[in-house]
Order: sequence, then C-alpha cells, then structure tokens
Amino acid sequence: MVERKVIPIAIAVLFFFIASSSFVHASDEADDAIFYESFDEDFDSRWIVSEKEEYNGVWKHSKSEGHDDFGLLVSEPARKYAIVKELDEPVILKDGSVVLQFETRLQNGLECGGAYIKYLQPQESGWKPKGFDNESPYSVMFGPDKCGATNKVHFIFRHKNPKTGKYVEHHLKFPPSVPSDKLSHVYTAILKPDNELRILVDGEEKKKANFLSEEDFEPSLIPSKTIPDPDDNKPEDWDERAKIPDPEAVKPEDWDEDAPMEIIDEEAEKPEGWLDDEPEEIDDPEATKPEDWDDEEDGEWEAPKIENPKCETAPGCGEWKRPTKRNPAYKGKWSAPFIDNPAYKGIWKPQEIPNPEYFELEKPDFEPIAAIGIEIWTMQDGILFDNVLIAKDDKIAESYRETTWKPKFNIEKEKQKAEEEAAAESEGIAGYQKKAFDLLYKIADIPFLSGQKDKIIEIIEKGEKQPNLTIGILASVVVVFVTIFFRLIFGGKKPAKVEAKVEKKTNTERTETSQAGGENEDNKEKEETANAPRRRPKRDN
Repeated sequence: MVERKVIPIAIAVLFFFIASSSFVHASDEADDAIFYESFDEDFDSRWIVSEKEEYNGVWKHSKSEGHDDFGLLVSEPARKYAIVKELDEPVILKDGSVVLQFETRLQNGLECGGAYIKYLQPQESGWKPKGFDNESPYSVMFGPDKCGATNKVHFIFRHKNPKTGKYVEHHLKFPPSVPSDKLSHVYTAILKPDNELRILVDGEEKKKANFLSEEDFEPSLIPSKTIPDPDDNKPEDWDERAKIPDPEAVKPEDWDEDAPMEIIDEEAEKPEGWLDDEPEEIDDPEATKPEDWDDEEDGEWEAPKIENPKCETAPGCGEWKRPTKRNPAYKGKWSAPFIDNPAYKGIWKPQEIPNPEYFELEKPDFEPIAAIGIEIWTMQDGILFDNVLIAKDDKIAESYRETTWKPKFNIEKEKQKAEEEAAAESEGIAGYQKKAFDLLYKIADIPFLSGQKDKIIEIIEKGEKQPNLTIGILASVVVVFVTIFFRLIFGGKKPAKVEAKVEKKTNTERTETSQAGGENEDNKEKEETANAPRRRPKRDN
C-alpha cells in the first residue's frame, strides 16, 4: 500500500521539477507586446509601492511553489496592498483591439479578497504613484474577486458622460466565477473595435458581451432617452384602489359572528372494541433498573414508556370522547363584499421627460491606460501575480499563454492528480483500518476472552492512535486469541473433583503415590531447568 502511494507522487514531483526548469519564456515575443512583465527580475527598480499608511502589506519577489518561475507575491494575510507600474506610453483603447492578460496563483486559496488589476488613467486625472490608493482613477478593472456571496471575475470600465462630465462605473453582468483550486490560472480580456468584449479563463471563453448593450452592463453605457420627472408629484385625490368594500352592503340579520368554527359531533358513536381500561402507553416490560442507579441521588427509578401493544389492533384506548366537526352555522366575522372602485385611476407614475444625461455614440470613449496597478485587500496570503501582458493581438496573448502559463499549469495539474489519488488511496486504507478495529472490538467481546478483554482493548486503543501499526495490532490480538483458545482445549484447568464415596487407600498405595508424585516433581523441575534460557556471560568493559 505504501509503495503504491509513494510512486505516483515521486514520478509527478520528478516530472514537476524537470519540466519547471525547461519553460519556454516569452522574451522572444516581448517585442510584439505593448507591455510585458515576467517578474523574472526583482520588481523594486520598476514598480512603485504605495506609501499610503493603510497599504502596509509587504510585496515580495518570490518563486511560484514548485517552479523556478518568479512572480509578485502577496506575503501576508489580512492586509491592504498597493503597487503600480507606469507605462512608457499610454495605451489607447479606441484605436483597435487591445488584450489585457495576466496570471494569478492562489497558493493558499482565496476565501475573502481580490486578485484583480487596475489599468489606470494618466496621472493628469488626479493621482500619484506613491499615493496610489482605492480612489486613483482607472480605465478598466479586471480579475478575480471572492468574498462571501461575491465570486466573480470582474470586468469594470469607467466612462465619462459627455453631457455631465461625470465618470460612471459600468459592471459586466453575470461574469464568470473564480476557479476554486490552488493552481496557476491566466485571465484574458479582449476589447474589440466592434464593441465586443471577450473574457477568457485559461484560454477558454467564459463570457462574450457588447459594450453598448444594456443586457451586458449595469448601468447601461448609453442612458435611457427619458426619465421620470423628479418634480412630478402624485395628486392628493389620486385613487389607486382597484376594488373597495361595497358601501351599501349590510350584514344579514341571521349572521351569527359568535358561532364557533367546530362543534361536538353528537351523532358519533364509540367504535366497537374500544379498550376503555387500557392506557395508550405502558411501562416497558423489558426495561430494568440500572445497577448504578442511586435512588437518593437519582430519584425513584421509573421504567420508560412504550406504546401499548394492545392498542395497535384495537380502534383505540383510554377514555372515549366524541370528536368535533365543522359547524354548519359558522360564518365568521362579517365584512362587506368588494366591488369595482368607480374612482380608480390606476397606479400613479410620474410623467416621463427627456433625460438631460442622454447621449449617443457608436463606440465607448475609453480613457487611455497610463499605468498598471494592483490595489487589493485580502485575508489570504500566497497570491502570486505573474506575466502581466498588454497586446494588440489576441494571437500574441495566446502565444504567451502557451509558453508561460500552460507548462506550469500542466505540471501543477499532474501533481494535484497524484496527490488526489494518494489521498483517495489513503482514505481507502483508513476505511480498511476502521473495519479492522471494529472487528477487534467484536473479538474483545467474545466471552472466553473476558479475562484478557482489558488488555485487548488497551492494544486496540493504541492502534487507533497509530494507524500504521494496524497489522501488528491485528497479529497481536490473533496471537492472544489463538493462545487462549488452545489453552482451553489442551491445557486448561482441570475440573473440580466431584465428591464421591471411595475406599480408603492402603498405606502401601499411599506410599507409592507419594513416591510417584515426588518423581513427577523432580522430572518437572529438571524439564523446567533444561528449557530455561541460558544467561549470557557478563562481558568486561
């Protein structure tokens, strides 16, 4: 069992390290990217950590668990983190396709926290790298977020209303959920010039949306043409009641509001065979007073009650009472019937007026991306960011996925599979061990082992604390069982002598008997001496 458990893990780990040392890096393709960060080198000289007091989480340049590949690590739980990287030139999102892609690995899982990236507007919009925080304006926010009921891969874009000049956050409706494992995953957002948005997780499309569709974003990018007039108020005499009590209705004279809902059925008769003198419950005749019951401390002992078996075949037991039935005279509290309201005007709504914030456009007027920032609050550590990419072509992003993410993911997947198989096998062994211990407890209850029961129980309990000793424990109990069994058959105590009348032995017989007994004792003593283990001579130091 142990070999079967170790070999798959050993092979997977060997494959893990061999493959992890032979990743194809995307540096050859870096020239095709607008921006690419592999974190192969320390980030200190290129990324700026926020100096805001509340962002006290420590970022680290760290290897991904089991790989030689480095990333940007969230190193402490229950902290806020903020770090930013300015781009050499702003990325214009309105000129064509733009692909946003990055990897994350939740090495300790994610119960409550974010692992998303903010693609920031130029600093002219009102922020500074060392003061980067939650208020710093971004163009797009994209990536995993999970806490409580929230479990989504966010995609949010901020858009300026040309009529009001205000920025509005537009959230993708029904976004994909976050993978729940601890493997590396790659998140891709493809913004197309035809207003299409595609969200990929591990290269697989999980969501397709249109930036102009009210079905895909909340709130809709384009406001409604009309809105309810905020100055329009419902008139005081506006009646919204469709039905009203009939004002001309009168309670009938014979209407008895005090009549009960149910009355005794006077026509009912006691069924034949009803056992009036039998109680519905009786003392359990098989119950016995516990040996350790103390009347002074525990009170007078009473047997528990059970259903009277005589009542099972009879129509009923105990005192018979007439049942109740619905009162035909019952009418309840009188109220006037409802009629159509002659003054009904319908449900009031304010009148619609043109929306002063309404505008039309053919495509979103995205703000440029001037920096990449990670600003998160998380209860978990071990979140690793890697291979942050901005590109103009989704083929480039696909190439990066194949060379930077997929080899790692395949290795991690194989290792996870081996661990799951080993765990399943271990659970199977644990199941057999439980059955074995259950059997041992049954053996301990065998009557002729009663003298050894305490010792057997002690051995079993030790075995339960150390399951790896199960086979040895089984062998020990079997040895005890067999030993006692053979003693009972071949070497047990002789039965007590039965008293009977016998003739007195002569002196000669007594003498012979004594001599024979003496010889037997001598022979027994010699035999024990011969069988005794020899002492080893004491060796001088």
